[in-house]
Amino acid sequence: MNRFTIGICQLRVEEDKKKNIEKAERMIREAVHQGSQVVVLPEMFQCPYENKYFPLYAEEYPGETTTFLSRLAQELKIYLIGGSIPERAGDILYNTSYIFDGKGQCIGRHRKMHLFDIDIEGGIRFKESDTLGYGGEVTVVDTEYCKIGVAICYDMRFPELMRLMALEGAVVMIVPAAFNLTTGPAHWDILIKARALDNQVYFVAASPARNMDASYHAYGHSAIANPWGEIVAQAHEEEMILYGEIDLDKVKKIRKELPLLKHRRIDLYDVIKK
Repeated sequence: MNRFTIGICQLRVEEDKKKNIEKAERMIREAVHQGSQVVVLPEMFQCPYENKYFPLYAEEYPGETTTFLSRLAQELKIYLIGGSIPERAGDILYNTSYIFDGKGQCIGRHRKMHLFDIDIEGGIRFKESDTLGYGGEVTVVDTEYCKIGVAICYDMRFPELMRLMALEGAVVMIVPAAFNLTTGPAHWDILIKARALDNQVYFVAASPARNMDASYHAYGHSAIANPWGEIVAQAHEEEMILYGEIDLDKVKKIRKELPLLKHRRIDLYDVIKK
């Protein structure tokens, strides 16, 4: 199959974990009803994005949230990229995305590799590393459609990681993310286009909807860019489901006509996974 539909559930995250999960289920079911074969949830979809909440909402694997994701993926026979949740592994918490196939099997897990530690004068101050641990693996999963790379939010600012996913065969990159009202307007669209363009992939960025009643205000504007660097689908800030078609023949055509990956001067430089 050379084409498939992705549905991004840009949901509004509340403080009630159970209600967030129930809302995610409703949106996933609607996305599938509208023809989505791959469904994506946003970063921290069942947990407010704030350090004090991460330990309270954290789960070991398998847990309440991952069992729900597995069951729904199996029932609906879809690939489900479960945004991210706080994962508890021993004494460490991670910001983790679980990926499930149509049999309900967990085919991949990405722990956020780059933690969001920033202090912008007159803007936002946030330090994920106060609570969370660093992931250490590049995540590329095999699906019946193609190889898909998965990363989380701040990871998308690091072109080396994105290039490693492309070199491992990813032609679609999916990034659950929660940019804020400082970094979002400044960098969100630019990064989505650039990562799609420089790796010649479909780049899918899934944000929560904006909740001005929360302490952290997500930018929203979930988007899909094609391998020519064009944004082909984009949400606004409100809660909604965004749909986009992935055309794998378009990836092949662009990579043939403008073979960037083949033109790399690996005699002079390279990006190597350690």
